Amino acid sequence: MFTTPSGERIRRSAATEVKARAQELHDQLKAESWRIAKLGEKPRRTWDEAALKWLEETQHKKSHHDDVAKIRWLQQFFRGKYLDELKRDVIASIGELKRKERTPATANRILALIRSILRRAAYDWEWIEKPPMIKLYREPKRRVRYLTPMQASKLLNELPEHLADMTRFSLATGLRKANVTKLEWSQVDIARKVAWIHPDQAKAGKPIHVTLNATAINVLTKQIGKHPKWVFTYKGKPIEQVNTKAWYKALERAGIENFRWHDLRHTWASWLTQQGVPLNVIQEMGAWESSEMVRRYAHLAPEQFSQHAKVVDDLLGDTILAQAENGQ
Repeated sequence: MFTTPSGERIRRSAATEVKARAQELHDQLKAESWRIAKLGEKPRRTWDEAALKWLEETQHKKSHHDDVAKIRWLQQFFRGKYLDELKRDVIASIGELKRKERTPATANRILALIRSILRRAAYDWEWIEKPPMIKLYREPKRRVRYLTPMQASKLLNELPEHLADMTRFSLATGLRKANVTKLEWSQVDIARKVAWIHPDQAKAGKPIHVTLNATAINVLTKQIGKHPKWVFTYKGKPIEQVNTKAWYKALERAGIENFRWHDLRHTWASWLTQQGVPLNVIQEMGAWESSEMVRRYAHLAPEQFSQHAKVVDDLLGDTILAQAENGQ
């Protein structure tokens, strides 16, 4: 325990039974308190304080649950450390550990969170002078993975009924996994053949209008009476996880490799593109915020683009014909 220049009594555990170490911590804290009071220095803040403040300020965000899990993992390395101790090399070593454990993309999610917290600590809270430079890993771009109608049929035949229904509905609507698993009857109007995703449920934070085709209607009709609130259930309970053993075993039996649940959405967009649906329409239907996200399907529509390219044939053909008539 010690008394600050302002007269405040500070009591803190030294977390050690070694008298010399306890005295060293006492002197260090007392000197720091004096510098803060007399020289105007900023108090040293810990990672724990910053992480807690971050979670308090961002608890309204959709990523809050994921941030909690990431920070829980980071505590084994950063617990009790001062923010000014989190140098670039220390953070890079954590990123490398996660990269070797999982993937560059997973490591980048961890590094991006650390970077965001330290930037806010510097620029918003003014707890540190400058955040360290944090470099992210280069992520290989994934190719668009989609199923042919025949592959989709094989997969549906191999899946248990509840997963087959959700898969068929995903292929019919292009909705993301969370929007299917958390779909409620209050979001569906079978008579009008529409459904809707609320802004707080959408990745882009904007409402999504879903036009229900015959396939989607048939799937929904089949679910009527199973649960008063949730559309898709299993044994009377809402379905939270779809990447189960049953999903992977069905993929294996169907002979489908390197395929994720999210690729059902890619399959939906790829099928629409191949059938001549304009990319801007697909963007609107799929609620992509950026047209860049939809351009990945452009190579699947050669016939659609060839029709537009033929416009030049007509123009050049008329020009060449006019030149021939004029003797040029």
